Amino acid sequence: MGASQQFSSLSCKLTIKQAKQVEFKSTGSLFVRCYISAGNNKRIRLNSREISSRSDLSWNESFSLDCFGTHDNMDNQKQENVIFELRNIIGGSKLLGRAEIPWKEVYESPNMEMEKWITMIPTSGCVLVEGVKPPKLQVGIKVEVPAMVEKERRRSSNYGKGKKWDECGCKDGHGHGCSCEDYNIFALAAALEAF
Repeated sequence: MGASQQFSSLSCKLTIKQAKQVEFKSTGSLFVRCYISAGNNKRIRLNSREISSRSDLSWNESFSLDCFGTHDNMDNQKQENVIFELRNIIGGSKLLGRAEIPWKEVYESPNMEMEKWITMIPTSGCVLVEGVKPPKLQVGIKVEVPAMVEKERRRSSNYGKGKKWDECGCKDGHGHGCSCEDYNIFALAAALEAF
């Protein structure tokens, strides 16, 4: 890896809220499996807790991830999807349905935060009875640039103290001790907001 590469970090919060329209009778339990791209053709796999298929189908469970990589890696992530699978456990894990949310859609959402119902597309082994709607899953995704959150807090607290709106928000003000990393992270956040 070349020394000239710029590094960035992001924090991601993934929330599995609830399911509806799960139209099958079972004594098993349900869980949600998520896949998130980790670059270099690798992915992170996260499993929610198991709940009874006869329950109210609510998880209200969150996962927090901190991502660290080069600007190129972060840009490549925007071309990937977050994959959600609804699974049933009865004598093994059985895939009931699958859905994807493009990262680009998350980055384009206000404040890089979204909550939505996604339709789980049944797999080849799961056939829907005519007139039965496919299951839906309510999920939330929020992305933050950690250094920018702190910088915005500092900037807000510095208004009214002689600071200008376009100053970086560093403790000593613009041009007084800011490092290249401060500007690079600011540039990354501005680029993400542009999407």
